Amino acid sequence: MSKHLPFFRMVFLILFFSFKLGAQQMMPLPLNDLSAFKPQAGNWKVAGSVTSPFTKDKEHHKLDYTAGAGILVNDNDAQHNSALISNLEHQDLDIEFEFMMPAGSNSGIYLQGRYEVQLFDSWGKAVPDITDLGGIYRNWESDPKTAYAGKAPMTNAARPPGIWQKMFISFSGPRFDANGKKIKNARFNKVLINNQLVHLNVEVPQPTGGPIENNEVSRGPLMIQGDHGSVAFKNISYRTFEDAKVEATNVSYKYWKGPYEYDDDFKNKKADLTGKSPEGITWDVSPVKDFFALQLTGDLQIPIDDNYYISTIYNGNLAIYIDDQLVKKISRAWDWDRPAKSTIMLKAGKHKIDVYFCRADAWLPPAIGIFFESDKLALHGIHARSSLQPRETTYPILVKLDSKPKVLRAFLDFNGQRSQRLTHTVGVGDPSGIHYVYNNSNGSLACVWRGEFVDATPMWHDRGDGSFKPLGDVVFLTNEPQLDVVTDPSSPHPKTYEEGRFRSRGYTIDKSSGAPVFHYELDGMKVQDMCFPDAMENTLIREIKIENTVPGTRCRIAYGNEIQKLESGRYLINGRYMIELADPSGATLRKSEGFAELFINAGSLPIRYKTIW
Repeated sequence: MSKHLPFFRMVFLILFFSFKLGAQQMMPLPLNDLSAFKPQAGNWKVAGSVTSPFTKDKEHHKLDYTAGAGILVNDNDAQHNSALISNLEHQDLDIEFEFMMPAGSNSGIYLQGRYEVQLFDSWGKAVPDITDLGGIYRNWESDPKTAYAGKAPMTNAARPPGIWQKMFISFSGPRFDANGKKIKNARFNKVLINNQLVHLNVEVPQPTGGPIENNEVSRGPLMIQGDHGSVAFKNISYRTFEDAKVEATNVSYKYWKGPYEYDDDFKNKKADLTGKSPEGITWDVSPVKDFFALQLTGDLQIPIDDNYYISTIYNGNLAIYIDDQLVKKISRAWDWDRPAKSTIMLKAGKHKIDVYFCRADAWLPPAIGIFFESDKLALHGIHARSSLQPRETTYPILVKLDSKPKVLRAFLDFNGQRSQRLTHTVGVGDPSGIHYVYNNSNGSLACVWRGEFVDATPMWHDRGDGSFKPLGDVVFLTNEPQLDVVTDPSSPHPKTYEEGRFRSRGYTIDKSSGAPVFHYELDGMKVQDMCFPDAMENTLIREIKIENTVPGTRCRIAYGNEIQKLESGRYLINGRYMIELADPSGATLRKSEGFAELFINAGSLPIRYKTIW
């Protein structure tokens, strides 16, 4: 009987963490008052709104806030600068939150009060280190042989000061035996900042610098640093996990020579082979890979009363029964990339599990993966390692940049949604690390991002589907036209152009920069549209030139649920990015159809603005 283990660990790791983000409901941490935290020196407050001016000055700045609830603010000074410690104590924890930092600020969040992830104004820094946003801080031990040096984030995912940012942390605390001896180190399973992966599976052998205590324990509180700089938090939610797992034991099997389509086709027939499965739930008890059927029967050990969420990965038709109750029945032959989920309430104790599996084709290798999780238990598999076959490894096809801009025509899934696929887009990568996608079907700027360029695997692997994926913290801007001609300024902005109004004329390459210049015609006007990065300012500049401008021509620079006017011609869009107008005199901010919209009137001079994110 063969055992198929190559690449299993990599496959399982990828699957585990892809499920983890789709985990069950997180609990909100209430911020109506400070009752969720221990008393402190008075620097921590709850607020209704928070702002901070955008500036590149890295001197220490403060947050401006108003009375209210829902936002946690550290407003420290020389006398009031204590850490904030939660009443909640945890072992394993998933936590996500939004945070805002003023320019030059420095803080940190400590898991179990001992293991710090840095919060820092690192916007614009090319190569981050352990002191930057997302860095896992070092400890203060002086002996280099035993000291923990910390771990820098994989990438700088920081946004500008004064903009709300997001962080997700999946943490597992250290483990101890019955005598109190540590047998497993604390671990940051995963850290995401602004949807970018910055840490994966990082072991931390000791408390990092500035812990609540230098010892290691099974459970401890959250702690937020309060003595360095101002910081604000909102939308904090979390999940804690029990140190327990569902297990399948005493598994036996029945084998039928196939092919069979469904469990009803064979389960009442006499089996060709029977026996015990030494590895538990696995298809690998079958003497063949294809055209067979199995029934795997065993004891399902449930550690606590809870609602359980069952995810499956399979190549073959699959049915799962618990206590003779059908939990899942899948009639498709494979589902590796789209795990199917179901829910069942189970009491603690021993239950019966039956897994029926059949193979009626030989297209893909067989696979049975059964994962359990609940609101109190982390995701984990109950199948054997031999049960998940490695698929053909598709290494990502990454488009790298050299010294010149790169232009790549492809499809773009707007907001990451296949249902919003744009088919006439052009990706432009710049050596500075500032990139964008232009929509050639309506002359709009679809999205911007910073970091690596694109993953072209969906477009170039196998038959491909024509699309690529921007790499990094992508800011999606618009999938609608931006230029329009109106006689009434209150007119609604078009979602699409009427037939015949817009005509793309492709693009040319600017000789000095190597960047594309897009050309199109709209209502008889000739439009020249060019974007270029400002690496010193860490922004993208856009310039739209119009020949024979028609009276009433305007450009919708941005729209969203909320647009806040700032200083110096800047506008904050949905708290997510900023627009800075070169000439704000012709700008108009309005509400229309439930959205906020920012327009600028077009004249003889080019429309010029910066996107800051």
